[in-house]
Amino acid sequence: MLLIAGVNGRQSAHDKLYWAEWGILYFFAAVPHNPRPIMKITRLFKDFFQSERASGYVLIGTTIISLLLANLLIGQDFVDFFHQKVGFDGPGVHLKLSVEHWINDGLMTIFFLLVGLEIEREVYIGELSSIRNASLPLFAALGGMVFPFLIHLAFNYGLPTQDGGGIPMATDIAFAIGILSLGKRVPYALKVFLTAFAIIDDLGAILVIAFFYTKSLQLLYLLGALGFWALAFLCNRLKVYRIWVYVLLGIGLWYCMLQSGVHATLAGVLLAFAMPFGNGDEQSLSYRVQHALHYPVAFIVLPIFALANTGIIISNTWFSDLQNPNSLGIMLGLVAGKPIGIMAFCGMAVAFGWSRLPGEVTWKHLLAAGILGGIGFTMSIFITLLAFDDATHTNESKMAILAASTIASVLGLAVLSWAGKNQPNTLMPAEDIE
Repeated sequence: MLLIAGVNGRQSAHDKLYWAEWGILYFFAAVPHNPRPIMKITRLFKDFFQSERASGYVLIGTTIISLLLANLLIGQDFVDFFHQKVGFDGPGVHLKLSVEHWINDGLMTIFFLLVGLEIEREVYIGELSSIRNASLPLFAALGGMVFPFLIHLAFNYGLPTQDGGGIPMATDIAFAIGILSLGKRVPYALKVFLTAFAIIDDLGAILVIAFFYTKSLQLLYLLGALGFWALAFLCNRLKVYRIWVYVLLGIGLWYCMLQSGVHATLAGVLLAFAMPFGNGDEQSLSYRVQHALHYPVAFIVLPIFALANTGIIISNTWFSDLQNPNSLGIMLGLVAGKPIGIMAFCGMAVAFGWSRLPGEVTWKHLLAAGILGGIGFTMSIFITLLAFDDATHTNESKMAILAASTIASVLGLAVLSWAGKNQPNTLMPAEDIE
């Protein structure tokens, strides 16, 4: 999920801060003003929104606000707000969901649409376009999913919490890249590796959702979803480039998926692969949709999701809660399982000659990337909500995810600093540094 920048790290002039920058300019144009302050304010906002750190900072801030609201300011009322039912039920239409479900099943579909478009782009022209390019991130993703799952299973085998094995398998790309950008003397190739690995990792998480967290199926609605998807592919083949056509088909696909028993967010991924990719230039529909969703997803959708799902009321027993099998499995899976799995599988791939380390990337850098892969946050919380219906298990899992993501962030940044000693800072290509 390249929520902050493309894999190649470049942005054209047309691609820079489209909606945010113009929105600010129009706001200040509506009132009497001095041109100098306007330029300062818009430049500050522009620099902030273009920063790779921005989305990570927003998510961190939203999480802190959510925890404060739930524990110090509003309390249980804040949590209860997201459980209120909103929507309507009518003849043939059933759309009365809790606020939390609207966010998790509705808004997050937009997030997964962007994920799908990014995966599509990488498959066609990016880091996943050849076996040679994709092999090391592929091995990293496999190791980063298998080891955390096995660690969680070792702690929870035969227990009701065994279904949480998918929780430590996920990586939050926005947070991981945000923390990576805080490091000094980071090779640009490491960012490419971490991004590609996280894309494959998220694809694995999507498959986990589809195969392991899908409940009873409603065949009629499933056929309806397949019908809408087929129509979208047909429009693609007929070279239909009107975005509203795919929006309408996407809404139908989403509703049928919601009612079918397959998690509704998968509609976003399916729609992404049905949309015309073309040659991937700035005129293609796929590129334009990515361009339109890039900042809204990073600065609206994900923060709202974090606000709704991290409002955990921390009890006096929080420390002992982190010592139960489920919490230990999640924390050790993310903090230890991720880097161990990534290093083991990458080491095997390099030793057998199947892959090689990217330019300027050392094994120390790879270890740092593996630790940052343990930042599960939004994706792990998302799978938690699918894995458990019990509120106690859900809250314990969220606490474990927050603790593990915090530990992984600090450790990853420390190892990154250690690995970067006496190395040039090449996080961005030289020609992109102004």
